[in-house]
Amino acid sequence: MSGGTYNVLFLCRANSARSIMAEAILKKEGHDHFFGYSAGSHPRGEIHPYARELLESLGHDMAKFSSKDMETYAGQDEIKFDFVFTVCDATANEDCPIFPGSPMTAHWGVPDPAGAEGSEAEKRLAFAETYRMLRNRISIFTSLPFKSLDRLSLQNELDKIGKISSSEEA
Repeated sequence: MSGGTYNVLFLCRANSARSIMAEAILKKEGHDHFFGYSAGSHPRGEIHPYARELLESLGHDMAKFSSKDMETYAGQDEIKFDFVFTVCDATANEDCPIFPGSPMTAHWGVPDPAGAEGSEAEKRLAFAETYRMLRNRISIFTSLPFKSLDRLSLQNELDKIGKISSSEEA
């Protein structure tokens, strides 16, 4: 990889929590070198209220975020993706369309906070934990020495990031 700017697409089934969080994190912390996008294989059509609330409380401007189908990006030519990351196991096991740009791919599965059970506090904690895991992985990703890694080495690093356990991310 030559360095410069990179377009990154995060995919999840509903595109209402995990992939939206990842997009928001990368947009805020990408330092004009990384541009984040998200989509879903079966989008819910709206952002989960707890995800929206958490992201807004952490200073993310949610005005331009929406839940959308991954076909939105497959059928266009404006954005060439450098990376596509699945953040849920369901989407990782589905057939995905071909995205413009011959992107590198990796699976960075994290638990679905929308499926959390318990009290309101426990559910909100699940969203905060998912955010923390994604932020840690994205921080590692954006810190990689892209200019000095060949494609195979970079793929190995991307795969390693996806295998980081919750305890390693603390």
